[in-house]
Amino acid sequence: MRGGAAELVTVTDEQRLAWVYLSRVVEGPCAPLSALIERVGVAEAARAVRKCDLPESLLGPTEKRRGIDRAERDLEVIGRLGGRVVTPDDPEWPAWRMLGLSQLEPARDAGAAVPLVLWVRGPLSLLESSEQALAVVGARCASGYGEHATAEIAGDLAARGWTIVSGAAFGIDGTAHRAALAAGGVTIAVLACGVDRPYPAQHERLLAEIAESGLVVSEYPPGTTARKHHFLARNRIIAALSEGVLVVEAGLRSGARNTVKWARRLGRPALAVPGPITSAASVGCHRMIREGEALLVSRAEEVVDEVGPLRLSLPGGTRPDPGAALQGDLAAVYAVLPAVGSRHPIDLARQAGLSLPAVRAALPALELAGLVGTDESGWYRIHRRCEEGGEV
Repeated sequence: MRGGAAELVTVTDEQRLAWVYLSRVVEGPCAPLSALIERVGVAEAARAVRKCDLPESLLGPTEKRRGIDRAERDLEVIGRLGGRVVTPDDPEWPAWRMLGLSQLEPARDAGAAVPLVLWVRGPLSLLESSEQALAVVGARCASGYGEHATAEIAGDLAARGWTIVSGAAFGIDGTAHRAALAAGGVTIAVLACGVDRPYPAQHERLLAEIAESGLVVSEYPPGTTARKHHFLARNRIIAALSEGVLVVEAGLRSGARNTVKWARRLGRPALAVPGPITSAASVGCHRMIREGEALLVSRAEEVVDEVGPLRLSLPGGTRPDPGAALQGDLAAVYAVLPAVGSRHPIDLARQAGLSLPAVRAALPALELAGLVGTDESGWYRIHRRCEEGGEV
């Protein structure tokens, strides 16, 4: 793989224009072209495409658009949007994340190719933002239950420093992005069209908010409209940019299962939230859990238990857990208090599996310890500052 945090690579104008030109020629994953670039370099690969001096496997994929060279115009368009193109030669390229895609066999996994480039809008580094990230996906026609569960889990994870990755679709995707934004966290929207074309159109404002504080990403050049096969292709990027994939509500034929497939092929954990056994919106989740495709989780702590240990420690160590020394009912009640928002005692009792009197006895003790507080909306965690200046 090219690029990486430790490399300082100078990308020439010729190379960047070659990457951008090829990005429009194939518009999506193309394993034979990736292999050619790996073998001869991007500039030579671009020359070969222009002159049709290609192996047979590339004649078809490049036939329609090899005569279209809008590289300079595409760079101008993305620049006007305040965005950029990130190539495998750039230090911002998430090389470690993309490594799994490069090791899959296209003959076995159709579409299993590293994106040629990533078009990006947003102020953050794609490399750094994807270091601790979780994909949250699910049904477009989400129920109130699904949206509530998504907001709670994604919001808690975002408040803990996890980046929430999703596809900006209706339902679970949009709820996950909004929860991350509301928690003051980072979220990445991966689109199946150009980053200059909000899709769905009703999420134009949401995508603008994400671009202000997070990242909007696509492998498709500016101006590209969304097509059916683009959505399946972008699912591999959602999975690749994340530590794991969480599905909250999914019908029997949900596209979220395709994202889970990519996660499993990449060796990433797949997680699913259970729903009512009478809910058609949760049939897909229940099937994935029953068949061993996904692990059952119901709150952020369980997600971290399954996904977090797979991460390498970041420089500076980990933040101390103020509830680590708690035991018994105190530990159980503190564990189900969300990182963001508040809960009533009856809700805490249900989530902790304790009686209501036991919860009501534990909360004042936690308050005396300086760990929780209360207001008209319920009980909440108190976030204290650690010695290094970060919140705990």
